[in-house]
Amino acid sequence: MHRVIARRRMGYEHEVEIREHRLIIDEPQDRGGRDQGPKASELLAASLASCSAITIEMYADRKGWQLGDVEVAVEFTEASTESPASFDVRVRIPAKLDADQHKRILAIVAKCPVHRVLAADNVEIYNELELVEA
Repeated sequence: MHRVIARRRMGYEHEVEIREHRLIIDEPQDRGGRDQGPKASELLAASLASCSAITIEMYADRKGWQLGDVEVAVEFTEASTESPASFDVRVRIPAKLDADQHKRILAIVAKCPVHRVLAADNVEIYNELELVEA
């Protein structure tokens, strides 16, 4: 099992610990934050974009394809009480590959681990409260 920890720094600003890495997550100023880092939903979209790109690159490496530069952009809307979140994933690669390779790359994007988690019907989330003395 993997572990990520978010610790409050000030206001809505949190330091997120992932293995030996540290990230700052905050809310924009218009939402009460100080905009010291991306907000959590932006980090989720960044996870989808980077996971998609890495999955494509790993697949191309295994196939021996000379892929070149890869860019994955994710536009998203956040979930609301009226509608679910949505993610539009746009992959940009050099045009030198053939149509079958293009088709395969689109299929591979849907297999990235973050995409699979977001698309799954059976994701389980357990919440637990731990009380500590001040």
